[in-house]
Amino acid sequence: MSAPNELLWALIGLLLTIGGTFLEAFVTNPPWDWSEHGIQTLSLGVTYQIGAVLLTGCLGGKNAGALSQIAYVCLGLFFPVFPVFTQGGGIGYLKEPTFGYLIGFIAGAWVCGFFAFRMPPRLESLAFSCLCGLLTIHIYGLAYLMISNFAFNGAGVGDLTLIQAIMKYSISALPRQLVIVCAVTVLAFFLRQLMFY
Repeated sequence: MSAPNELLWALIGLLLTIGGTFLEAFVTNPPWDWSEHGIQTLSLGVTYQIGAVLLTGCLGGKNAGALSQIAYVCLGLFFPVFPVFTQGGGIGYLKEPTFGYLIGFIAGAWVCGFFAFRMPPRLESLAFSCLCGLLTIHIYGLAYLMISNFAFNGAGVGDLTLIQAIMKYSISALPRQLVIVCAVTVLAFFLRQLMFY
């Protein structure tokens, strides 16, 4: 992919990630249930933020994906006038237990983009790419939680113990994020077919 295209995808990825941070993910009840109960929406309890990270990798490739997330993290840390993180921004965000996941966005987008363009764009290969990216994000997030816990001599992470933080930020969020991965896989597949690459 050419440098101008990568920069364009990085900008799109940055905008998608910022928008996805504040957009809650919903699903509907099954279509066969619509005639009886109507269309009902159910919150997944997560945002589209991770979906935006993975979609950027699937469509823009590893460099555009990583660059978009580097820009996102820098914008949130160094320009607190733009509160792009879930709970604001600024250099103080380094103390947030979720900051490791934000760092993981950079590596996760790169890994997702790497695999997305190493194989033909089929549903299973894009799903594999997204799962690898999601796993990378969680590895970084968990490592940061453990380092934070160690740095504070086992005092926990914020108001939570280490186990509670792992449950809250990784274990309980993972099944809902897998639903987002499914949606990103299908969307990326159709967009890649539409754009002929």
